[in-house]
Amino acid sequence: MSAFQILLLVGAYFLVLLLISYFTGRNDSNTDFFKAGRQSPWYLVAFGMVGASLSGVTFISVPGWVETSQFSYMQVVLGYLVGYFVVAFVLLPIYYRLNLTSIYEYLKGRFGPTSHKTGAFFFFISRVLGAAFRLFLVAIVLQQFVFDDFGIPFEITVVISILLIWIYTNKGGIKTIVWTDTLQTAFMILAVILSIIFINRELDWSFGEFLASNELKTYSRFLFIDDFLARNHFIKSFIGGMFVTICMTGLDQDMMQKNLTCTNLKEAQKNMISFSFVLVGVTFLFMLLGALLFIYANKNDIAIPLMDGSPKTDLLFPEIALNSGLGLTLSITFMLGLIAAAYSSADSALTSLTTSFCVDFIKMDGKTEAEQKSIRKRTHIWMSLALVIVIVAFKYILSSNVIDSLLTVAGYTYGPLLGLFAFGIFTKHQIRDKYVWVVALLSVVVISILGSLEPEYLGGYELGYELLPLNGMLTFLGLWLIRKEKQQ
Repeated sequence: MSAFQILLLVGAYFLVLLLISYFTGRNDSNTDFFKAGRQSPWYLVAFGMVGASLSGVTFISVPGWVETSQFSYMQVVLGYLVGYFVVAFVLLPIYYRLNLTSIYEYLKGRFGPTSHKTGAFFFFISRVLGAAFRLFLVAIVLQQFVFDDFGIPFEITVVISILLIWIYTNKGGIKTIVWTDTLQTAFMILAVILSIIFINRELDWSFGEFLASNELKTYSRFLFIDDFLARNHFIKSFIGGMFVTICMTGLDQDMMQKNLTCTNLKEAQKNMISFSFVLVGVTFLFMLLGALLFIYANKNDIAIPLMDGSPKTDLLFPEIALNSGLGLTLSITFMLGLIAAAYSSADSALTSLTTSFCVDFIKMDGKTEAEQKSIRKRTHIWMSLALVIVIVAFKYILSSNVIDSLLTVAGYTYGPLLGLFAFGIFTKHQIRDKYVWVVALLSVVVISILGSLEPEYLGGYELGYELLPLNGMLTFLGLWLIRKEKQQ
């Protein structure tokens, strides 16, 4: 598939998103932008959330991770499943009872303004980094397979990507995203299914023969229980995955903003539970695709593509889909899935960052609807610029697999949110609010030092995703130390 054909495909896809944006954003109101009028069907939200949760990271990086990690990521995903139930039956009832626009408003009512802004700040950092990770991965694929042919630098590729997202989310916000994410999830799932079918056909395998093959057994081990000190031990991965979900979904304005567009709590809970099971199944399909990609590459002597002189397994899927002669249909399928993966996570991230900044950091109360809309639109532009800067920076500092980097960073940035919400929900104590930011910052510093230690300093123990609950625990203990003696 030529670079020009890919550009035409991207343009056609964008026109479809723009059409959806036109019909969903005609009111251009703050209510629709922030909450979609709380009229979104739960099943629509659930299906769209699959694409937003998976994103370009899962679409490319998870298959590319299979060679070194096999199916160990499924241990984390099973932890996700339990985490979604916690979100549905512990956190969602609180958010709906308080009728929140930004979930961090809970911290203001429970503890005070410093806690509110501390929570919102850590979300802001987490979501900027998370969205940037996801978009970075898609941008390097577009750069390597499209824009390099036209001599366009990476920085311009990033600006174009963000500009397209800004255009179709500028008016409708979350109302537009509920509908566009549904379309994008469908394209993403269709892409992985068709990719598995086409590659199996090229290998003269049926799907059953692929599942029974000795080649698949080389990659398909998913239960690691032999060495508790190892980073990928089942217990550590499962617990880490559970807390990753609680934080990256339940304590994340991006994901919760979609849930809060449902009509009521019961609808939102149905959305969360159904979405969680679909997500596990779809992630398993991505793991199968990853194994199939490496099997196909080995049989056809396809080398791992290089980026800046080093092998980059994240680029194996696009290399096979676009350059291995498997046909135009697979190329189109891959590009549609990739674009869908990119936009389904980035559009909601941009909207949630705008929402959080407007609600949590800017005092909009007392301003007219027109003034609030003006603030919202300016903030939307500044959030877009922030994403551009961070994505470009990643090109020069990121070296490891993107999905692994994303989950590792979550351990540092979401920990204070976990500790704050846990202390608020499970204790009745009030705290000295003005010191909350100190507790959160010290917790991150301690965890950063701990996470940088080599295993030999910990008796051979390799720290992994359990850094997140440890971070939350440290924050919780710090809040306990600054609690007020008088209970609520």
